[in-house]
Amino acid sequence: MRDEDLKTQLSRPHGGDFGSVTPPIYQTSLFTFDDFTAFEARMAGESDRALYTRVQNPTVASFEAMMAKAEQGEAAVGFASGMAAISSTLFALLKPGDRMVCIDHVYPDAYRLMERMLRPFGIEISYHSGAEIESDPDLLRGVDVVYLESPNSMMMEVVDLQKVAAHAKRHGCISVIDNSWATPVFQNPLTLGIDIVLHSATKYICGHSDTVAGVVISSAKYIGMLRDLTLPLLGGKLAPMESWLLVRGLRTLPARMREHERTANIFVDRLSVLPQIKAVNSPGPNDVPGLKGRSGLMSIEFAPEVDVRRFANELTLFHFGVSWGGFESLVLPAAVALAQEGATNSLKRFGVPDTMVRLSLGLEEAEALWSDFKSALDKATA
Repeated sequence: MRDEDLKTQLSRPHGGDFGSVTPPIYQTSLFTFDDFTAFEARMAGESDRALYTRVQNPTVASFEAMMAKAEQGEAAVGFASGMAAISSTLFALLKPGDRMVCIDHVYPDAYRLMERMLRPFGIEISYHSGAEIESDPDLLRGVDVVYLESPNSMMMEVVDLQKVAAHAKRHGCISVIDNSWATPVFQNPLTLGIDIVLHSATKYICGHSDTVAGVVISSAKYIGMLRDLTLPLLGGKLAPMESWLLVRGLRTLPARMREHERTANIFVDRLSVLPQIKAVNSPGPNDVPGLKGRSGLMSIEFAPEVDVRRFANELTLFHFGVSWGGFESLVLPAAVALAQEGATNSLKRFGVPDTMVRLSLGLEEAEALWSDFKSALDKATA
């Protein structure tokens, strides 16, 4: 989808009555009916009128419709967080005895969900590099779900989604991808053959660091499964106020992503020639089929002579933080993430080096961010 087409779609949310340019906030838990027949029809599933905000709300529906159009899917369903979207999807698709393949370096809390809940529930899980999943046409034989991130967390490795989708379809395997890094602006996995796309809408979709939310986009069949099973019974519903804020974020998403990309391009060009930098992990346009841009989230591996702790402490425009996608620039040293408490730690499992940091490049002035980064690096170099 061209930027112009996406901008047009996202600029026109349903505003309801009175010509409002933004959808009204239906801040209500309950929707009532005026007569027995209408109420009976809704309870029997013969009407799609709003009934109860845990399963249906017009403000939430406005956001869901915008996301379905943006990702070129048939339908979407919103959740209270990215993890609610992930868990609700996997619990709807998997049952005890099923097999799942997951990409290496997956989002740490998704990894913890798999290891601490799905595996004890009787799901067999194996982890593989993106290169292995895309190159081995028989890896998904007998597998029920393949769970992807492209790029994946921390290492930012990309996957040829067309190849993986073709392997999955050949073996009757459902393909799921977290598309939070790229957003619908830079990647549309459904058009590449992937079955289900999900987002931590907390990140770039919101873009203002004031909302926690998730969303799943797919065919009417798969979204129907989520609406029938895990949305009402696990109860991880998206609230009206958060939906309204997400509509606000979506309307500026293309412009914000291009600005994030502009700053990221500056950093990639300049980092690549610095002797203190061992590796820069920041996929760009056409690194794999279907990837149309570069977001502001990247990771950097420093050479041994850099004191990572001092580097991070010397930064003034970058704040320490675990999320990303908002206005503010953030730094997450791998050494801090590796020390996170918990029974399972995906960063240790997949061998992330402690000399790595993740940067989220925000919307501050690009040259100011670079000057801050370079000054901190110089001070931290032995």
